[in-house]
Amino acid sequence: MILIATNNKGKLSEVREILGDGVISLAEAGIVSEPEETGLTLRENALIKARAAYQAAQKAALRNLSVIADDSGLFIDALDGEPGVNSARFDVPGKRREKVLKLLSGVDERAAHFETVICYYDGVHKEFFTGRLDGIIAEKNRGEGGFGYDSIFEVNGKTLAEIHDKNNISHRKKALEKLKIYLEKNNGLEATSRP
Repeated sequence: MILIATNNKGKLSEVREILGDGVISLAEAGIVSEPEETGLTLRENALIKARAAYQAAQKAALRNLSVIADDSGLFIDALDGEPGVNSARFDVPGKRREKVLKLLSGVDERAAHFETVICYYDGVHKEFFTGRLDGIIAEKNRGEGGFGYDSIFEVNGKTLAEIHDKNNISHRKKALEKLKIYLEKNNGLEATSRP
């Protein structure tokens, strides 16, 4: 069993699609674990979350669990890489996309990339897996799907919120595929993808 250090339903769905149904969220495990993300990098924050979730699982007497935690960021060239590691704290929820669009108003160069770092932690071993997706920041919000910055991040003319099979190209999928190979090789994971 793998505990993912999140209660984000969108993220949980993406993870289960790749790793199978043997993944449980913090809420499903009855764990409250919201450590402060004080790291200066995605990698540091992923490790902070993984360790906190692992310790909470141990206190709850949940044994034989490994933990995965991720941190993701949107890095915009014209903003010197901002919001980057602070993507989830760039502004109040619901206002982050608007803040980015306002900061880029009148800016022609809109190159950006999403990056995810996943930390696998089992109390002894820690491993990191990275995925990246390049694109541009759209001129306005478009699309109904996805979450976070998906409606302003454009790849090949469509925002991630407009792409129904976003998981096929996402930065998180790229990191999860690397993690899946590691788990199958080292831990005998029998990952079953959902149809």
